Amino acid sequence: MKKFSVKKLVGMAVLLAVLIVLQLIGNFIHIGPTNISLVLIPIVLGAMLYGPVYGGFLGLVFGVIVVIGGVTGTDPFTHILLTEAPVATVAICIVKSTAAGVVGGLLYKFISKKNGIVASFVAAASVPIINTGLFILGAYTLVGPVLVENFVGEGQTLIYFLVVVCAGLNFIAEFAVNVIFAPALNRLIQLLERDRK
Repeated sequence: MKKFSVKKLVGMAVLLAVLIVLQLIGNFIHIGPTNISLVLIPIVLGAMLYGPVYGGFLGLVFGVIVVIGGVTGTDPFTHILLTEAPVATVAICIVKSTAAGVVGGLLYKFISKKNGIVASFVAAASVPIINTGLFILGAYTLVGPVLVENFVGEGQTLIYFLVVVCAGLNFIAEFAVNVIFAPALNRLIQLLERDRK
């Protein structure tokens, strides 16, 4: 039991380090007004390896890093939202990413009892869907006027801006990367499970 706990601690530390580095790199890759989220793979992996609580924790760290990027100005989109709607922006950043990690972990936990590869695909696909879906919902309901005032172009609607301009290509890239890596994640899980026995 103690050996497993040390392995889990080391594994989470490695995933946290990877998450932080990928998010810092992602701050410099923009598709539209938002940064691409490269950190979803470590969140999915943590959720699959250690469960929904750990996936949620990694998601929470991701959300905190996004808020820090907004505070420091390295993420200009989040910076403007924080300036004009700080509480709502922090809530969106924290809730969307934490929920994505938790849901990914729960789906993997339940589906893997029947089929590990299907569970890997479902968990990997669910994380960007939850992350982006809650971002769109939160942005539309909580910071819509700020977005309209600062970002929505003439002739655009808020929902078009959020779904197509803001999330569109980012979501497609994040979803594709997660689904492409799902078989590798499943294989890694199998190897680690075999090592635990």
